Amino acid sequence: PSETRFQTASPSQTPYKTEKHPLPANKAPTMKRTLSAAEKGRLKTHLRRGGLIAYPTESCYGLGCLPRHAKALRTLVRLKRRPQHKGMIVIGDSLARLRPLLRPLPESDAAALHDIWPARETFLLPAAPGLPPLLRGKGRGKLAVRVPAHAAARDLCRLLGTPLVSTSCNRAGKRPCRSERETRRQFGRSARIVGGRCGQSKTPSRITDWATGKRLR
Repeated sequence: PSETRFQTASPSQTPYKTEKHPLPANKAPTMKRTLSAAEKGRLKTHLRRGGLIAYPTESCYGLGCLPRHAKALRTLVRLKRRPQHKGMIVIGDSLARLRPLLRPLPESDAAALHDIWPARETFLLPAAPGLPPLLRGKGRGKLAVRVPAHAAARDLCRLLGTPLVSTSCNRAGKRPCRSERETRRQFGRSARIVGGRCGQSKTPSRITDWATGKRLR
C-alpha cells in the first residue's frame, strides 16, 4: 500500500530538534529473508488468534501483538510480568498506518511528524476512542506511537498490513534480548520469532508527550 505523504513542516512547526540516526547502507538492519506468502499468512492468522510475535527493532528484540486484541495484550502483560498501568508502544511503517489508533491530527502536526519519522522517537498522541486500557495505560487518553528507524520493523508492519505493539523482549527487570538465539531460548515457546539483526542503538527510543514537549524517557 502507498504511504500518505504530508507537506514537510518548517523548523518552527516542529516541537523540538531530533535526529533520524541513520545507519550506513551496508549496516542497515534487515530481516534475514523476505517472508513468503505462506509465512505472511501464518503470521497473520497467528496474530488474529491472539498470538505474540518477536522481531528485531532499533535496540533489542520486541514482543508484539495486534494493538486492539485484548486477549493478546493480557497474554503479553502476563508473559513479561509487566505492570498493567504502564501502557505500551505501537509501531507502524507510516503515520497512515497508525492513524486508525489516534484521534484526528491537525495537518500541521501530521506534517511535523512526517518530517521527523522514521526515527528512534516515540510520541504520546491523543488516542482514538475504544482502545484497550492495557494498550493506553490506566487512566490515559494518549497512545505512545512510533515509525521506527529500523527497516525490518517497518517492513514487518507493511507486509502484515497492521501496526504492532512493540515492547522490549524481556521479563520485567531483566535485560532485553538482542539476538534471535537469545529470543528463541527465552520466548520461543511463547511467541513466533521473526529473525533479523537489531539496530546499533544501546538505548530504547526517546518518549515525548507531543502536546507538551515533556520527555518521559
